[in-house]
Amino acid sequence: MSPSSGKRRSTHALWRSIAERPWILALAVLLALVLLPVAVWLDLRNLSDAGLTTQARTLNAMVSEIRAYYGSNVVGRVQGYTGDSVAVHNYEDVPGAIPIPATLSLELGGVIAGRGGGDVDYRFVSDLAFANRAPHRLDAFETAALASFRQSRAPDAVVTDLSGSLFERQIRMAVPVVMGQACVSCHNTHPESPKRDWQVGDVRGIQAITVHQPIARNLFSFKYLFLYFAGAGAFGAAFAGLQWRQANDFRRMNTELEEANGFLASISMKISKYLSPQIYKSIFSGEKDVVISTERKKLTIFFSDIKDFTETAEHLQPEELTSLLNEYFTEMSTIAQAHGATVDKFIGDAILAFFGDPETRGAREDANACLDMAIAMQKRMVELKSRWRRRGIEKPFEVRMGINTGYCNVGNFGSADRMDYTIIGAEANLAARLQGIAQPGGIVISYETWAHVQDRVRVRRLEPITLKGIPGEIVPYAVEGLHEVETAAPQTISEEDEGLVLHLDIAKLDADARRKVEAVLEKALGAVRMQEHGKGDKA
Repeated sequence: MSPSSGKRRSTHALWRSIAERPWILALAVLLALVLLPVAVWLDLRNLSDAGLTTQARTLNAMVSEIRAYYGSNVVGRVQGYTGDSVAVHNYEDVPGAIPIPATLSLELGGVIAGRGGGDVDYRFVSDLAFANRAPHRLDAFETAALASFRQSRAPDAVVTDLSGSLFERQIRMAVPVVMGQACVSCHNTHPESPKRDWQVGDVRGIQAITVHQPIARNLFSFKYLFLYFAGAGAFGAAFAGLQWRQANDFRRMNTELEEANGFLASISMKISKYLSPQIYKSIFSGEKDVVISTERKKLTIFFSDIKDFTETAEHLQPEELTSLLNEYFTEMSTIAQAHGATVDKFIGDAILAFFGDPETRGAREDANACLDMAIAMQKRMVELKSRWRRRGIEKPFEVRMGINTGYCNVGNFGSADRMDYTIIGAEANLAARLQGIAQPGGIVISYETWAHVQDRVRVRRLEPITLKGIPGEIVPYAVEGLHEVETAAPQTISEEDEGLVLHLDIAKLDADARRKVEAVLEKALGAVRMQEHGKGDKA
């Protein structure tokens, strides 16, 4: 095994261990929630420290520069002059003079702007400059602020403006420069003053401060938040990798399960062909265990057999016989399933079925359902015999049926490796014996079955029979029809004898067909009557 594959297996085992312990993931999420405000607080403190440091450095530089300006342009000029000092705007041209407040403000603006590191700008501007000075150029913000101040005449008014771009923000603040009494006296008498009617409270100009704040400069102040997000990103990537791996595992398992389910479904469908629907359902639903076990229950047993099957088989090719027998079993099984019968097995050409297990509706209802099934089978046999004759089958199948009701052992019989769900008991043998004494196309029932269906069926009592293993005589009953059927005209007439083959399905006849049938029957009746009167030979 290579080192890389061993490392991958170790990593996979680690993540699987974490996935199997959800409390670890919950603890990691809780820790992340706790660390986020901690990281934000640390960065805010760091940002505050950086801002305070920058402000302190800028303020220190500006104070130092102002002190130097004051020392050279105020103190130095006064100390070196023996006369009286005056405050004038052109102080540099007058020995011992010092700057007036307006001039001082203008020159300090340049000092502050020069020592603000480009982050602080200061302007002392007016639209009414002295005659010997260059006019001030006011931008839109300064013009609007000056107009607002002169309109309101409020000495404490402030105008601000926030602007900037994605990487830089700035704030501009303007306050009014209000004329005092000394300022009014000087400006109204000064020969270079642009205006001589100043009054106390008038707005001479504005004092504007602009502070620039580059965003990128403070980008690295969020180092703790960056570390937090880096850790969260790494954890998220690892978690996403785990989810991706698990998704692949689940996808592979789903594929394997689908293949296994498909295989099991195919196998179960094949197995279902060997079991009755009730047994198949009870086994695959878990209602019954596949173990050797039996119960004693009251069942109604059905047994059918084909008359002279061996003789009929000798006149058919094996392929044709197989097709015919499979068609017969299919038709009979469909009827048995529709009536709720449990088809036990096919014994050669015989069918063994019963009612009462694994589901039962009660002994009486089971017996009636079995009788209805047998009658439906015989009716279907009439139709099948007609179909088979049209296919060229000279002697189609004729079926005899026997029905008995009694207690049998039912369940799984066999060995631990091979078992069969079936019934055992003398009552099953009696059903087979009753079938043996039935007429082709007929149904014979036992007294126990007749006791449950006597209010519905018309029967003919047969001679008593004896059966090995059952004491006393057994009285069989041949079924001749149902009472409710006798009240209505028969819809199907089927008779077969030497020289007679008749199958008539009245329900399928339309008006033309009925007239044709009447003509054929009258012709046949006439021929029979002529034969009776000795005229048949002459004809």
